[in-house]
Amino acid sequence: MPATATDPGTSRTRSWWGWGYAHAHPDDAECAALGALLPGTLDRPLPIPRIADLPIAAPAATPPPSLAHLVTADPPARAAHAMGKAYRDVIRALRGRPGRIPDLVAHPAGDQDVTDLLDWAGEHQVAVIPFGGGSSVVGGVEYRGDTHRAVLSLDLTSMNRVLEIDTASRSARIQAGALGPVLEARLRPHGLTLRHFPQSFEFSTLGGWLATRAGGHYATGPTHIDDFVQSLNVITPAGAGTSWRLPASGAGPSPDRLFLGSEGALGVITEAWMRLQERPRHKASASVAFSDFHRALDAVRAIARSGLAPANCRLLDPGEALFAGACDDGSTVLVLGFESATGPVGDRLTSAVDLARAHGGHGRTRAAADDTTADSAVSAWRSAFLRMPYLRDGLARMGAVVETFETAATWDRIPALIADVRTDVGAAALKATGYPATVNCRLTHVYPDGAAPYFTVAVAGRPGEEAEVWDDIKAVANEVLHRHRATITHHHAVGRDHRPAYDLQRPEPFALALHAAKDALDPHRILNPGVLLD
Repeated sequence: MPATATDPGTSRTRSWWGWGYAHAHPDDAECAALGALLPGTLDRPLPIPRIADLPIAAPAATPPPSLAHLVTADPPARAAHAMGKAYRDVIRALRGRPGRIPDLVAHPAGDQDVTDLLDWAGEHQVAVIPFGGGSSVVGGVEYRGDTHRAVLSLDLTSMNRVLEIDTASRSARIQAGALGPVLEARLRPHGLTLRHFPQSFEFSTLGGWLATRAGGHYATGPTHIDDFVQSLNVITPAGAGTSWRLPASGAGPSPDRLFLGSEGALGVITEAWMRLQERPRHKASASVAFSDFHRALDAVRAIARSGLAPANCRLLDPGEALFAGACDDGSTVLVLGFESATGPVGDRLTSAVDLARAHGGHGRTRAAADDTTADSAVSAWRSAFLRMPYLRDGLARMGAVVETFETAATWDRIPALIADVRTDVGAAALKATGYPATVNCRLTHVYPDGAAPYFTVAVAGRPGEEAEVWDDIKAVANEVLHRHRATITHHHAVGRDHRPAYDLQRPEPFALALHAAKDALDPHRILNPGVLLD
C-alpha cells in the first residue's frame, strides 16, 4: 500500500508529511495547548504543508515501456516517499524543505519486477531506495547527494501476501511488503502470531523490520526481528539468493545475518520464512512506583535476571511517568506485563512485583489478571505510547524540537550513561535555544546483562532553524553514547543520521568486509547510497 493510500475498507488516509493517519493529527487548538507546555514556542501553529507548494521537478529519468506499468511520477506519491518520519523529516516538510524528492516511485508485484527494476537502474545510474512503510526515523529512506542521475523509490507494499503457513513447524513464508496489521490478520485464523509489535507496527512492513533489525514491543526474551527468522530471499544487482530454511545451523557465517540490518544497501529482501507463536490467551499487568530512580534500576535488573520473562518491563522516570499520565507525584513507575498461550501468568506477575517491592517499590496499583481488571497506570502508558508520535508532530507545528533517541549498554554503565545524557544533552539544548529542555528517560528493553534506555528531548526551537537545532543536540547525544561505549541504536537502525557514530562503533576489519560485500553485490553502487557506508 503506497504511503498516501487510503486503507482498504476505511476512509483513513496516511499523512504524507507526518506520522500515521492524517485525521489523527492534533488540530490547531490542541497544537497551541501543547505549545503552551514549552516556553518559547510559536504563537500559532505552522500550517499543514501542501504538496502543491513543493518544488517537484520533472523526473530526470524515464523507465522503458516494459517497466512503465510499475512506475509512477505522480507528485503526491513522490512527496510521500521523499522522507521518513523522524522529527527532522517532519519539520523540514513543515518548513517546505523536504530535500531531494525521488524522481519515480515503483511498486513491484513480484521478484522478477524487482530484478528488472534493479537491472534498469544499474544501467542508467539511478539510485534505488528500498521503501516499506516509510516509518524510518534515522534518514533511512531518503536520498542525500547528487552523484546519481535520478532516484527511484522502490515501494514493496504491493508484495504483501502470506504465501505459506506451516503449522507443523509453526512458521510462515511472508512477502516483505506486508504491513504489520495485514500480516497479523492473515495469521490470526490459524491461532498464530509473529509477536513483533514495534510502535510503528501499523505503518511498517516485515521487510523494513528485517532490513533494520527492528526491535519489538516486548521487553525481554525474543524481541528483535532477528530472533524470528528461518530464511531470507534477497535480490541484489549481482543476483538473487534464498537461504535454507532451518531451525538452527552451525554451518559457517550466517547468510541471513549479512542482510539483516543491511538497510537495503546490499540487496532487497523480498520474502522470508518467519517463526511464529501461538496467540496469547492469558495476560496480567501491574505497575509499581518508586521514590528513588536508582533503586528502580536495581529492581529492573533483578527482574531481568529472575527468569520470569515479563512481556513488558518498562521503567518510566518521573518525567516520562507524568507525560504518560501514569503518575503525577514525582515517582518513577515500573510497568509490568505478562502473557502466555498455555496457562495463567498471575503467579509470575506476583513474583515480579515482590521483587520490585524488595527493592523499594511501593504503591502498587491493582493488577490486571487475564483481562479481568484494569490497571490505570498501565492503560495510561499504553495510550500515551501510541499517541506520542502524533503529539510530537503537533509540537513540531509549534516550532518545538521534540525527538527521541535510544541506545543499549551493560548494567555497570547504565546509571552514569543516563546521568550524562540528561546533563550534557540538557546543556546542549539550552546553548542552542536559550531555553531549558525536558530530557526524560525510560527503559524499553531489559536483559540480564544490560538495558536499553530511550530518551525524549523537548525544547523550543529557533524559528526556521529547528532542524539545525536538533542536529546540534543530536551530535552531543552521540558523543555521550560513544564516550560510554553505548550503541548508537538498539532498534532504530543506522540510516544516514547515525552514520558518523556507526563508523566509530564498528571494528575496522568488519568495515573492510562490509565494503567488499557492497562492491560484490552492488557494483554500480545504486542501492540506498549513504546508508551504512559510502
